[in-house]
Amino acid sequence: MSPEPANPPDTSSRVIGLAELFRGFATIGMLGFGGVAAISRHVIVEQYRWLSEKEYATVLGVGQVLPGANTVNAAVIIGDRFQGPKGSLVGVLGLMVLPILIVMALAALYNRFADVPAVNIALTAAGASAAGMVIGTGLKMLSKIRPGLAGWIIVLLAVAIIIGLHWPLVRVVLLMVPVALVLTAWLGRK
Repeated sequence: MSPEPANPPDTSSRVIGLAELFRGFATIGMLGFGGVAAISRHVIVEQYRWLSEKEYATVLGVGQVLPGANTVNAAVIIGDRFQGPKGSLVGVLGLMVLPILIVMALAALYNRFADVPAVNIALTAAGASAAGMVIGTGLKMLSKIRPGLAGWIIVLLAVAIIIGLHWPLVRVVLLMVPVALVLTAWLGRK
């Protein structure tokens, strides 16, 4: 993946058509094996340049705290931004239609070969690589948006709570939003 350009794209007045939205989200859906976070960032920020790194982080953050899959939420938000409700629908269809067909075919195959030990080993390995992709994408995004002191404290605190207390995401978000607001305001005064 190439580094972000020195001058981030100006996405405020860009017109993105329905076909481009469908094609971009279909690319994400088809290449996002094991999780789409890594490929969605690449497609949206680097390949199509629909959003800057910071805009993408914001959309993904909003998508994380809303109910549903964060990439589906991002498809709705980005589609709406460029083409209104039609864009939202086209983005979600692009993201979901082909992967749903593939998953249905793979589910039929899994039912037939689920008892084969090599299949279970391969699925375990795929899960571990998917976790690595999510961590790698998070670290890459973090390095690009360069959070200040408050941002680093919030990140470290959230990770500590998730790892140490094993809290679910909703509980962590509900705690971290007010903590982030207070910490940012407090550090901003100094």
